[in-house]
Amino acid sequence: MSISEQIDIPHESHLKIFLRFLRFGFLAWGGPVAQIAMIRHELVDEEKWISSERFNRVLAVYQVLPGPEAHEICVYFGMLAGGRIGAFLAGLGFMTPGFLLMFALSWFYVTYGINSPIFQSVFLGMQPAVAALIVRAVHRIGGHALQANKWLWSMAFLAGFAQLLRINFLITLLTVGFVYAFAERQKIRFALTLAIAFVFSIIYFNFGIPLNAVTFSTAEVTETAATDLVSLFASGLRAGLLTFGGAYTAIPFIQHDAVEVGHWLTNAQFLDGLALSGLLPAPLIIFSTFVGYLGGGPLGAIALTVGIFLPAFAFTIIGHDYLEKLIENKSAHAFLDGVTAGVVGLIAATALGILSETILGLNAWIIFSLALLTLFLSKSKWTVAWVVAAAGLFGLFFL
Repeated sequence: MSISEQIDIPHESHLKIFLRFLRFGFLAWGGPVAQIAMIRHELVDEEKWISSERFNRVLAVYQVLPGPEAHEICVYFGMLAGGRIGAFLAGLGFMTPGFLLMFALSWFYVTYGINSPIFQSVFLGMQPAVAALIVRAVHRIGGHALQANKWLWSMAFLAGFAQLLRINFLITLLTVGFVYAFAERQKIRFALTLAIAFVFSIIYFNFGIPLNAVTFSTAEVTETAATDLVSLFASGLRAGLLTFGGAYTAIPFIQHDAVEVGHWLTNAQFLDGLALSGLLPAPLIIFSTFVGYLGGGPLGAIALTVGIFLPAFAFTIIGHDYLEKLIENKSAHAFLDGVTAGVVGLIAATALGILSETILGLNAWIIFSLALLTLFLSKSKWTVAWVVAAAGLFGLFFL
């Protein structure tokens, strides 16, 4: 459907656009499904900016591309109502409440929470619950992205295997993307050759090179890893460009830079940031503000947040008209499907590492098990917030 076929799109003032989406931001509880449903109800069902069919198609495009879909939908509607400035203001309005709340909580965490026995107990209770959130996300995203396709499942396992052996995730995602693209085009020989070559490369670089060489390389990376603003921005931008399938897919990329390479926070602190984001009216990806704050203080929080949200603004502001063509390109679609499957594998491998470090002791296993069971059984949009809050209260009274 062309732009001329859209129906009843208002041309609102920039201030009105910002205030409308700021209100959406204050009401953005319950995760992306609830956020998108809220936006759709007001702008499509009630005010009829565009048809329901066009909304479904636009949403499909943004689900294929990286970035938080609810935020990108806001940018899209801002573009319709107020051009590029309207798009920027809509996205800014939607993310502002969550950013300000997370910024304040990050300051409070650093100033009072790290060394306070009370807050340590609360976060100690939250951490197993957040680990359960990640496991549930692997199941949910995997079920949607992998379905019953043996090639996609293979790409997920291959990416997870590479992640466990610390292969650079950019190399991994490019490889699995091309392997699946070849398979979809029935070039099975090319697909198998590339996959086998990748596996043998992983084995060689992990077991064929002397251990001292690997140790030296790792130490060198750790020593030179910086938490300056440029590095934090670059880390956020890289994660923002690779978040296929929702905010949870940013976890392995940010965790890799912040915990494994940069060492500016621990896995436990990383889970604390995820726990806080689950309590806020914001896209889950707002946990990047917390990670940036611990990496570089207030300016670090801004740098990492700007980096991770920049692609969500740029795709629409620079050229939304070309995005709908992308979804129709079968080769590009197959490559993105392969990358998405690879991201599922990365999340699964990252979850295993986090579980091995944080689920220690009987109490942690009880919290993790109850949280996971609740997440699987409950359909409420408030489930995540209630699970995290209840785990924090358990930690306060029993840990």
